[in-house]
Amino acid sequence: MRWRGWERLPLEIGDPGLPDGGTQTVDAIAPLIVSASRSTDIPAFYGDWFISRLRSGYVTWKSPFWGKPVYVSFQKTRLFVFWSKNPEPFIQNLNTIESGGYGYYFLYTLNDYDRDGLEPNLPPVADRIETFIRLSERIGKGKLLWRFDPLILSDAITVRSLLERIELIGDRISPYCERMIFSFVNIEKYAKVRRNLRTRGFPSVREFTDAEVREFCAGLADLNRRWGLSLFACGEPRDLSAFGVLPGQCISFDLIRKEFGKDPILMDLLQPGRAGQQTLTGPLPSASPSRWLKDPGQKNACNCIVAKDIGQYSTCMHLCVYCYANTSPLRVTINHQRHGENAGRGIFSDSIIR
Repeated sequence: MRWRGWERLPLEIGDPGLPDGGTQTVDAIAPLIVSASRSTDIPAFYGDWFISRLRSGYVTWKSPFWGKPVYVSFQKTRLFVFWSKNPEPFIQNLNTIESGGYGYYFLYTLNDYDRDGLEPNLPPVADRIETFIRLSERIGKGKLLWRFDPLILSDAITVRSLLERIELIGDRISPYCERMIFSFVNIEKYAKVRRNLRTRGFPSVREFTDAEVREFCAGLADLNRRWGLSLFACGEPRDLSAFGVLPGQCISFDLIRKEFGKDPILMDLLQPGRAGQQTLTGPLPSASPSRWLKDPGQKNACNCIVAKDIGQYSTCMHLCVYCYANTSPLRVTINHQRHGENAGRGIFSDSIIR
Protein backbone atom coordinates (compact mmCIF):
# COMPACT_ATOMS: atom_id res chain seq x y z
CA MET A 1 0.00 0.00 0.00
CA ARG A 2 1.94 2.96 -1.31
CA TRP A 3 -0.74 5.64 -0.96
CA ARG A 4 -3.29 6.56 1.64
CA GLY A 5 -6.66 5.31 0.51
CA TRP A 6 -5.34 2.17 -1.15
CA GLU A 7 -6.08 -0.26 1.61
CA ARG A 8 -6.43 -3.99 1.09
CA LEU A 9 -9.57 -5.55 2.49
CA PRO A 10 -11.02 -9.05 2.77
CA LEU A 11 -13.98 -9.20 0.37
CA GLU A 12 -16.67 -11.86 0.51
CA ILE A 13 -18.01 -12.77 -2.92
CA GLY A 14 -20.15 -15.50 -4.41
CA ASP A 15 -18.29 -18.65 -5.37
CA PRO A 16 -19.64 -20.29 -8.56
CA GLY A 17 -17.87 -23.49 -7.56
CA LEU A 18 -19.99 -23.88 -4.42
CA PRO A 19 -23.70 -24.63 -4.02
CA ASP A 20 -26.19 -21.75 -4.16
CA GLY A 21 -25.38 -19.22 -1.50
CA GLY A 22 -21.76 -20.31 -1.16
CA THR A 23 -19.15 -17.61 -0.80
CA GLN A 24 -15.42 -17.20 -0.72
CA THR A 25 -13.21 -14.50 0.76
CA VAL A 26 -10.71 -12.78 -1.52
CA ASP A 27 -8.15 -10.03 -1.10
CA ALA A 28 -9.36 -6.76 -2.64
CA ILE A 29 -7.95 -3.30 -3.12
CA ALA A 30 -10.15 -0.44 -1.92
CA PRO A 31 -9.17 2.75 -3.78
CA LEU A 32 -10.53 6.16 -2.95
CA ILE A 33 -10.58 7.20 -6.63
CA VAL A 34 -11.92 4.94 -9.38
CA SER A 35 -11.43 5.62 -13.08
CA ALA A 36 -14.32 4.48 -15.30
CA SER A 37 -12.60 4.20 -17.71
CA ARG A 38 -9.61 4.87 -19.91
CA SER A 39 -10.09 1.43 -21.50
CA THR A 40 -13.71 1.63 -22.66
CA ASP A 41 -16.74 3.91 -22.62
CA ILE A 42 -18.66 2.72 -19.56
CA PRO A 43 -21.21 5.58 -19.59
CA ALA A 44 -22.09 4.95 -23.24
CA PHE A 45 -22.24 1.13 -23.26
CA TYR A 46 -22.04 -0.32 -19.76
CA GLY A 47 -24.03 2.01 -17.52
CA ASP A 48 -26.42 -0.70 -16.32
CA TRP A 49 -23.46 -2.95 -15.55
CA PHE A 50 -21.78 -0.16 -13.57
CA ILE A 51 -24.86 0.52 -11.45
CA SER A 52 -25.32 -3.21 -10.82
CA ARG A 53 -21.71 -3.53 -9.67
CA LEU A 54 -22.00 -0.39 -7.55
CA ARG A 55 -24.87 -2.02 -5.69
CA SER A 56 -22.85 -5.24 -5.35
CA GLY A 57 -19.94 -3.26 -3.92
CA TYR A 58 -17.09 -4.49 -6.09
CA VAL A 59 -15.83 -5.33 -9.57
CA THR A 60 -13.25 -7.73 -10.91
CA TRP A 61 -10.65 -6.22 -13.22
CA LYS A 62 -8.47 -8.25 -15.54
CA SER A 63 -5.20 -6.92 -16.87
CA PRO A 64 -4.81 -7.05 -20.66
CA PHE A 65 -1.26 -8.32 -20.08
CA TRP A 66 -1.81 -11.06 -17.52
CA GLY A 67 -4.83 -13.12 -16.54
CA LYS A 68 -4.91 -12.92 -12.76
CA PRO A 69 -8.07 -11.09 -11.61
CA VAL A 70 -7.85 -8.04 -9.35
CA TYR A 71 -10.78 -7.48 -7.00
CA VAL A 72 -11.71 -3.82 -6.57
CA SER A 73 -13.94 -2.96 -3.61
CA PHE A 74 -16.00 0.23 -3.53
CA GLN A 75 -16.12 0.20 0.25
CA LYS A 76 -13.72 3.16 0.55
CA THR A 77 -14.45 4.86 -2.78
CA ARG A 78 -15.13 8.58 -2.59
CA LEU A 79 -14.81 9.65 -6.23
CA PHE A 80 -15.57 8.23 -9.68
CA VAL A 81 -13.96 9.77 -12.76
CA PHE A 82 -16.02 8.97 -15.84
CA TRP A 83 -14.49 9.07 -19.34
CA SER A 84 -16.96 9.16 -22.24
CA LYS A 85 -17.60 10.24 -25.80
CA ASN A 86 -21.35 9.83 -25.38
CA PRO A 87 -22.54 10.01 -21.76
CA GLU A 88 -26.16 10.69 -22.73
CA PRO A 89 -27.40 7.15 -21.83
CA PHE A 90 -25.76 7.46 -18.40
CA ILE A 91 -27.29 10.73 -17.23
CA GLN A 92 -30.30 8.85 -15.86
CA ASN A 93 -27.98 7.07 -13.39
CA LEU A 94 -26.55 10.17 -11.73
CA ASN A 95 -29.20 10.29 -9.01
CA THR A 96 -28.29 6.74 -7.99
CA ILE A 97 -24.60 7.62 -7.75
CA GLU A 98 -25.31 10.77 -5.76
CA SER A 99 -27.67 8.98 -3.38
CA GLY A 100 -24.81 6.61 -2.55
CA GLY A 101 -22.74 9.57 -1.34
CA TYR A 102 -20.15 9.33 -4.12
CA GLY A 103 -18.49 12.27 -5.82
CA TYR A 104 -17.89 12.20 -9.56
CA TYR A 105 -16.85 14.23 -12.55
CA PHE A 106 -16.74 13.67 -16.31
CA LEU A 107 -14.01 13.79 -18.91
CA TYR A 108 -16.07 14.28 -22.04
CA THR A 109 -14.19 13.64 -25.28
CA LEU A 110 -15.92 15.82 -27.84
CA ASN A 111 -14.12 15.60 -31.18
CA ASP A 112 -15.36 16.39 -34.67
CA TYR A 113 -14.26 13.69 -37.08
CA ASP A 114 -17.79 13.09 -38.42
CA ARG A 115 -16.86 13.68 -42.06
CA ASP A 116 -13.72 11.55 -41.83
CA GLY A 117 -15.15 8.28 -40.52
CA LEU A 118 -12.60 8.02 -37.72
CA GLU A 119 -15.28 7.59 -35.02
CA PRO A 120 -17.93 5.58 -36.87
CA ASN A 121 -20.40 4.78 -34.09
CA LEU A 122 -20.80 8.17 -32.44
CA PRO A 123 -23.87 10.40 -32.68
CA PRO A 124 -23.43 13.53 -34.83
CA VAL A 125 -21.28 16.21 -33.25
CA ALA A 126 -24.30 18.55 -32.96
CA ASP A 127 -26.08 16.00 -30.78
CA ARG A 128 -22.99 15.48 -28.64
CA ILE A 129 -22.69 19.23 -28.10
CA GLU A 130 -26.26 19.30 -26.84
CA THR A 131 -25.49 16.43 -24.47
CA PHE A 132 -22.45 18.34 -23.21
CA ILE A 133 -24.57 21.38 -22.42
CA ARG A 134 -27.27 19.29 -20.77
CA LEU A 135 -24.73 17.46 -18.62
CA SER A 136 -23.03 20.70 -17.59
CA GLU A 137 -26.35 22.19 -16.51
CA ARG A 138 -27.00 19.03 -14.49
CA ILE A 139 -23.66 18.66 -12.65
CA GLY A 140 -21.95 22.07 -12.93
CA LYS A 141 -19.29 23.22 -15.36
CA GLY A 142 -16.43 22.63 -12.92
CA LYS A 143 -17.12 18.88 -12.99
CA LEU A 144 -17.22 18.59 -16.77
CA LEU A 145 -13.96 18.73 -18.72
CA TRP A 146 -13.78 19.02 -22.51
CA ARG A 147 -11.29 16.69 -24.14
CA PHE A 148 -10.37 16.92 -27.82
CA ASP A 149 -8.47 13.69 -27.96
CA PRO A 150 -6.59 12.81 -30.03
CA LEU A 151 -5.63 15.53 -32.49
CA ILE A 152 -5.11 13.83 -35.85
CA LEU A 153 -3.60 14.92 -39.15
CA SER A 154 -4.04 13.24 -42.53
CA ASP A 155 -4.23 14.10 -46.23
CA ALA A 156 -7.71 15.47 -45.52
CA ILE A 157 -7.17 16.97 -42.06
CA THR A 158 -4.82 19.94 -41.69
CA VAL A 159 -3.90 22.00 -38.66
CA ARG A 160 -6.12 24.79 -39.97
CA SER A 161 -9.13 22.52 -40.46
CA LEU A 162 -8.67 21.06 -36.98
CA LEU A 163 -8.69 24.54 -35.49
CA GLU A 164 -11.85 25.38 -37.45
CA ARG A 165 -13.60 22.31 -36.05
CA ILE A 166 -12.45 23.08 -32.52
CA GLU A 167 -13.63 26.68 -32.91
CA LEU A 168 -17.15 25.57 -33.81
CA ILE A 169 -17.34 23.32 -30.76
CA GLY A 170 -15.63 25.73 -28.38
CA ASP A 171 -17.89 28.62 -29.31
CA ARG A 172 -20.86 26.50 -28.23
CA ILE A 173 -19.58 24.80 -25.09
CA SER A 174 -17.01 27.17 -23.57
CA PRO A 175 -19.66 28.75 -21.29
CA TYR A 176 -20.36 25.26 -19.92
CA CYS A 177 -16.87 24.15 -18.86
CA GLU A 178 -13.67 25.54 -17.41
CA ARG A 179 -10.97 23.25 -18.81
CA MET A 180 -9.97 21.89 -22.19
CA ILE A 181 -7.58 18.96 -22.48
CA PHE A 182 -6.11 17.80 -25.77
CA SER A 183 -3.54 15.29 -26.93
CA PHE A 184 -1.58 14.68 -30.11
CA VAL A 185 -2.14 11.29 -31.70
CA ASN A 186 0.54 8.71 -30.95
CA ILE A 187 0.75 6.13 -33.71
CA GLU A 188 4.30 4.83 -33.77
CA LYS A 189 4.18 3.61 -30.18
CA TYR A 190 1.23 1.26 -30.75
CA ALA A 191 1.55 -1.54 -33.30
CA LYS A 192 -2.16 -2.34 -33.20
CA VAL A 193 -3.03 1.30 -33.88
CA ARG A 194 -0.81 1.26 -36.97
CA ARG A 195 -2.36 -2.02 -38.08
CA ASN A 196 -5.94 -0.89 -37.52
CA LEU A 197 -5.41 2.38 -39.38
CA ARG A 198 -3.94 0.51 -42.32
CA THR A 199 -6.49 -2.31 -42.49
CA ARG A 200 -9.46 0.03 -42.05
CA GLY A 201 -8.39 2.33 -44.86
CA PHE A 202 -6.70 5.28 -43.13
CA PRO A 203 -3.03 5.00 -44.17
CA SER A 204 -2.52 8.77 -44.37
CA VAL A 205 -3.31 9.44 -40.69
CA ARG A 206 -0.12 10.67 -39.09
CA GLU A 207 1.48 12.34 -36.08
CA PHE A 208 2.29 16.05 -35.74
CA THR A 209 5.69 17.52 -36.46
CA ASP A 210 7.15 19.93 -33.90
CA ALA A 211 6.34 22.84 -36.22
CA GLU A 212 2.74 21.68 -36.53
CA VAL A 213 2.46 21.37 -32.74
CA ARG A 214 3.53 25.00 -32.42
CA GLU A 215 1.16 26.10 -35.20
CA PHE A 216 -1.75 24.34 -33.55
CA CYS A 217 -1.03 25.68 -30.06
CA ALA A 218 -0.67 29.23 -31.34
CA GLY A 219 -4.02 28.94 -33.10
CA LEU A 220 -5.69 27.44 -30.04
CA ALA A 221 -4.30 30.22 -27.85
CA ASP A 222 -5.87 32.78 -30.20
CA LEU A 223 -9.25 31.05 -29.94
CA ASN A 224 -8.99 30.81 -26.19
CA ARG A 225 -8.71 34.56 -25.79
CA ARG A 226 -12.48 34.67 -26.09
CA TRP A 227 -13.20 31.38 -24.31
CA GLY A 228 -11.04 31.86 -21.21
CA LEU A 229 -10.55 28.13 -20.60
CA SER A 230 -7.64 26.52 -18.80
CA LEU A 231 -5.73 24.59 -21.48
CA PHE A 232 -3.91 21.32 -20.82
CA ALA A 233 -1.94 18.93 -23.04
CA CYS A 234 -2.41 15.29 -22.06
CA GLY A 235 0.68 13.08 -21.88
CA GLU A 236 2.76 15.69 -23.68
CA PRO A 237 6.54 15.85 -23.01
CA ARG A 238 7.03 19.15 -24.91
CA ASP A 239 6.93 22.42 -22.99
CA LEU A 240 3.94 24.34 -24.37
CA SER A 241 3.74 26.98 -21.64
CA ALA A 242 4.57 29.77 -24.12
CA PHE A 243 1.10 29.16 -25.59
CA GLY A 244 -0.66 29.11 -22.23
CA VAL A 245 -0.88 25.30 -22.29
CA LEU A 246 -0.13 23.44 -19.05
CA PRO A 247 0.89 19.80 -18.53
CA GLY A 248 -2.27 17.69 -18.63
CA GLN A 249 -4.12 16.47 -15.55
CA CYS A 250 -7.19 14.41 -16.36
CA ILE A 251 -7.45 12.81 -12.93
CA SER A 252 -6.37 16.07 -11.43
CA PHE A 253 -5.10 17.04 -7.99
CA ASP A 254 -6.11 20.65 -8.58
CA LEU A 255 -9.61 19.88 -9.84
CA ILE A 256 -10.36 17.42 -7.05
CA ARG A 257 -9.17 19.88 -4.43
CA LYS A 258 -11.33 22.62 -5.98
CA GLU A 259 -14.53 20.64 -6.58
CA PHE A 260 -14.40 18.16 -3.68
CA GLY A 261 -12.55 20.16 -1.06
CA LYS A 262 -15.24 19.53 1.55
CA ASP A 263 -14.55 15.78 1.51
CA PRO A 264 -12.06 15.29 4.38
CA ILE A 265 -11.11 11.77 3.28
CA LEU A 266 -10.17 12.88 -0.23
CA MET A 267 -8.32 15.87 1.14
CA ASP A 268 -6.34 13.61 3.46
CA LEU A 269 -5.22 11.65 0.38
CA LEU A 270 -4.24 14.82 -1.48
CA GLN A 271 -2.77 16.81 1.43
CA PRO A 272 -1.59 14.40 4.11
CA GLY A 273 1.00 16.89 5.39
CA ARG A 274 -1.41 19.71 6.14
CA ALA A 275 -1.81 18.66 9.78
CA GLY A 276 1.80 17.68 10.39
CA GLN A 277 1.14 14.13 9.21
CA GLN A 278 3.41 12.03 7.07
CA THR A 279 2.83 10.04 3.92
CA LEU A 280 3.13 6.30 4.11
CA THR A 281 6.64 6.51 2.71
CA GLY A 282 7.91 9.51 4.66
CA PRO A 283 7.43 13.27 5.00
CA LEU A 284 5.35 15.11 2.47
CA PRO A 285 7.61 15.92 -0.49
CA SER A 286 8.06 19.49 -1.62
CA ALA A 287 7.54 18.60 -5.28
CA SER A 288 4.23 18.88 -7.12
CA PRO A 289 1.53 16.55 -5.72
CA SER A 290 1.21 15.18 -9.24
CA ARG A 291 4.68 13.72 -8.71
CA TRP A 292 4.24 11.99 -5.38
CA LEU A 293 0.69 10.89 -6.18
CA LYS A 294 1.47 10.05 -9.81
CA ASP A 295 -0.31 7.04 -11.27
CA PRO A 296 2.49 4.57 -12.03
CA GLY A 297 0.37 2.81 -14.64
CA GLN A 298 0.49 5.82 -16.97
CA LYS A 299 3.29 7.08 -19.21
CA ASN A 300 5.98 9.37 -17.83
CA ALA A 301 4.50 12.59 -19.24
CA CYS A 302 1.09 11.88 -17.70
CA ASN A 303 0.29 14.03 -14.66
CA CYS A 304 -2.75 12.10 -13.46
CA ILE A 305 -2.82 11.17 -9.81
CA VAL A 306 -3.35 7.58 -8.80
CA ALA A 307 -6.73 5.94 -9.45
CA LYS A 308 -7.87 2.40 -10.17
CA ASP A 309 -9.29 1.85 -13.62
CA ILE A 310 -12.08 -0.72 -13.91
CA GLY A 311 -12.56 -0.92 -17.68
CA GLN A 312 -11.58 -3.71 -20.06
CA TYR A 313 -9.83 -3.58 -23.42
CA SER A 314 -11.65 -4.59 -26.61
CA THR A 315 -15.12 -3.67 -25.38
CA CYS A 316 -15.79 -0.15 -26.74
CA MET A 317 -18.28 -0.15 -29.59
CA HIS A 318 -17.45 3.36 -30.77
CA LEU A 319 -14.80 1.50 -32.82
CA CYS A 320 -12.64 4.59 -33.29
CA VAL A 321 -9.97 3.62 -35.79
CA TYR A 322 -7.10 5.17 -33.80
CA CYS A 323 -7.99 3.42 -30.52
CA TYR A 324 -5.13 1.72 -28.67
CA ALA A 325 -7.52 -0.24 -26.41
CA ASN A 326 -9.29 -2.27 -29.11
CA THR A 327 -7.58 -5.24 -30.74
CA SER A 328 -10.01 -5.42 -33.66
CA PRO A 329 -13.63 -4.53 -34.49
CA LEU A 330 -14.52 -8.24 -34.61
CA ARG A 331 -13.17 -8.91 -31.10
CA VAL A 332 -15.02 -5.88 -29.72
CA THR A 333 -18.28 -6.85 -31.39
CA ILE A 334 -18.12 -10.39 -30.03
CA ASN A 335 -17.40 -9.15 -26.49
CA HIS A 336 -20.15 -6.55 -26.63
CA GLN A 337 -22.72 -8.99 -27.99
CA ARG A 338 -21.90 -11.51 -25.27
CA HIS A 339 -22.31 -8.81 -22.64
CA GLY A 340 -25.58 -7.67 -24.20
CA GLU A 341 -27.03 -11.18 -24.23
CA ASN A 342 -26.35 -11.55 -20.51
CA ALA A 343 -27.61 -8.04 -19.73
CA GLY A 344 -30.83 -8.82 -21.59
CA ARG A 345 -31.42 -11.61 -19.06
CA GLY A 346 -30.56 -9.32 -16.15
CA ILE A 347 -27.16 -10.95 -15.65
CA PHE A 348 -24.25 -8.61 -14.89
CA SER A 349 -21.00 -10.41 -14.11
CA ASP A 350 -18.37 -8.92 -11.85
CA SER A 351 -16.32 -7.77 -14.87
CA ILE A 352 -17.47 -6.29 -18.18
CA ILE A 353 -16.38 -9.45 -19.99
CA ARG A 354 -15.65 -12.86 -18.55
